[in-house]
Amino acid sequence: MEDLSAIFGKNVFNESRMKERLPKEAYLALQKTIRDGKHLDINIANVVASAMKDWAIENGATHFTHWFQPMTGITAEKHDSFISPIDDGNIIMDFSGKELVQGESDASSFPSGGLRATFEARGYTAWDPTSFAFIKNNVLCIPTAFCSYGGEALDKKTPLLRSMEAINRQAMRVIKLFGNEDVTSVKTTVGAEQEYFLVDRDMYDKRPDLLFTGRTLYGSMPPKGQELDDHYFGTIKSKVKMFMDELNRELWKLGVFAKTEHNEVAPAQHELAPVFTTTNIAADHNQLTMELMQRIAKKHGMVCLLHEKPFEGVNGSGKHNNWSICTNTGKNLLDPGATPHENAQFLLFLCSVIKAVDDYQDMLRVSVTSAGNDHRLGANEAPPAIISIFLGEELTEILEAIENDEGYDTKEKTVMRVGVHVLPKFPKDTTDRNRTSPFAFTGNKFEFRALGSSASISGPNVVLNTTVAESLKQFADELENADDFDATLHNLIQRTIKEHKRIIFGGNGYDDNWIAEAEKRGLLNLRTTPDCLPCYISEKNIRLFTEHKVFNEAEMRARYEIHLDNYAKTINIEALTMIDMAKRDILPKVSAFVKKLSDTVISKTTAIGGIDCTYEESVIKELNGLLNKAFGKTEELENCLKSVKKSSECAHEVAEYYKDIVIPEMEELRNLVDNMEILTDSDYWPYPTYADLLFGVR
Repeated sequence: MEDLSAIFGKNVFNESRMKERLPKEAYLALQKTIRDGKHLDINIANVVASAMKDWAIENGATHFTHWFQPMTGITAEKHDSFISPIDDGNIIMDFSGKELVQGESDASSFPSGGLRATFEARGYTAWDPTSFAFIKNNVLCIPTAFCSYGGEALDKKTPLLRSMEAINRQAMRVIKLFGNEDVTSVKTTVGAEQEYFLVDRDMYDKRPDLLFTGRTLYGSMPPKGQELDDHYFGTIKSKVKMFMDELNRELWKLGVFAKTEHNEVAPAQHELAPVFTTTNIAADHNQLTMELMQRIAKKHGMVCLLHEKPFEGVNGSGKHNNWSICTNTGKNLLDPGATPHENAQFLLFLCSVIKAVDDYQDMLRVSVTSAGNDHRLGANEAPPAIISIFLGEELTEILEAIENDEGYDTKEKTVMRVGVHVLPKFPKDTTDRNRTSPFAFTGNKFEFRALGSSASISGPNVVLNTTVAESLKQFADELENADDFDATLHNLIQRTIKEHKRIIFGGNGYDDNWIAEAEKRGLLNLRTTPDCLPCYISEKNIRLFTEHKVFNEAEMRARYEIHLDNYAKTINIEALTMIDMAKRDILPKVSAFVKKLSDTVISKTTAIGGIDCTYEESVIKELNGLLNKAFGKTEELENCLKSVKKSSECAHEVAEYYKDIVIPEMEELRNLVDNMEILTDSDYWPYPTYADLLFGVR
């Protein structure tokens, strides 16, 4: 039996290994850099690099890389070996402090939104000492930030680290007002639940749409889907369990706190949930989790699909971002305690989140937008595109009591009795869960449920950290100048509740009545990526991020352009794939089946006495009509792509064209093809079906 405590973190140059391998002076200097953000002297960096190299080589590493997260949504790495030539023709294994601290990459080959021209190639990677180095595939990976020659952030890590500094600055101001002199820093923490699909690899390889786009562009539903709810939390298939076991071991070796695994609602869908950790480390861990899921699945004859909606008609996949705020002394600032109505500090931090979500609901929606997530938001498994907060019955009643200057009777926890004497009694939680809410309070954290499964968690947490920092800044400005702190605090909490209660909603987010109610409240309903992306560069939002030094205006405008460009390119690739599949395989195969039926009719009608051909004639008529319509629609879609405005035009207009013109054409073509699939002999249908994909892993 493997000793899990022995393998956990074995591939990580973590704090215990630093303490073991570094001289005391170097260890303390590095800890000061990690804790206080102080510059690390190059001499200390050399000592750290040497120890890190020796440890890596002992554990099989031959190369090192600056591991970074560009605006592609995935990670990037360039490998350099440790070898260095010496005069006698031999080599030594070498790794300097300079190589540890800084690297150089081609900044023009990654998305930059115009920050870098093609000929302006130089970019830099800079070591993030707050995230431990690790070994992956015999390569020492050093987590780094990525910036241009001019210093602009070209990655997802840099803004995240900046946003963590922003919320730390403002939270510390508030913390000190409550007399917490022992607290020296405040950090946000995250646990990112990851949903995914597993499909048979051989079947995946026969689906061009999955290969090129990550989702099925055609496919009719099988007789059974998820309607029986028999897959959710069901017995895990042996093949899937072997995959999960190996995934857990590899994640544990990398220090990832993989905790929970289970079947999700849709057939072939599963989930992994980690224990929470500091936000920037959680972001690194989630990127590693997605990479390992895909690599390990292939070893087990499967493919891991991380697209938000790989199958039409069943649940898509999300990523629940469980976010909280903690002090360095271990206090969770979003923990209500036993009597939340008396806990003024908790209520103030709660109000800071409520205010942030209401004031910047547009940016929270922008932070989760993508072409893939547009297919998912508002469906049965995902919250609607309208941002709202669920607090639960008790907290909602407490806030109403404060708003109306009324007393509140603390509710005792009800003992749950389930009617079977041998089962233990247990206390009932004071609030239910609401899975239709995009932003739900779940006891001592907020669960931001709107993220798509393939997304980096960095973007949404940048927005959460920065918007809450702004609320705390405004609160601190008011409280620091108060003559009567207690009275000012009470009035501040009460006023915030009154001004922002419209964002609190405890009902069914899927109900059509909520859409009308949200509109009355003045809440935004930004349904698609082109609808919400202009919010990114609104004056209000540019001012927010620049004042807190998370982005400068150029960085924000660059990201706006990158998101629009990515949206347009994603839809374009999908449309081209649909055309290719239709022309190369679907139309010819269906035509061949129609010919076979026609030949059958001829042979039957010429037989002695003639034979009834009602089935064949009916199918021929229907399929032939669908075939001709599908061919015409394929031609129309192709012409639409030829008419797309060139990149020199407004990027937002191009995205709107794809949304309003191209996507409806794609949907019409899909509908025709899916109807043809139902009528076509399986021997003639060119691709594995939904039944094959959803139920193919046994």
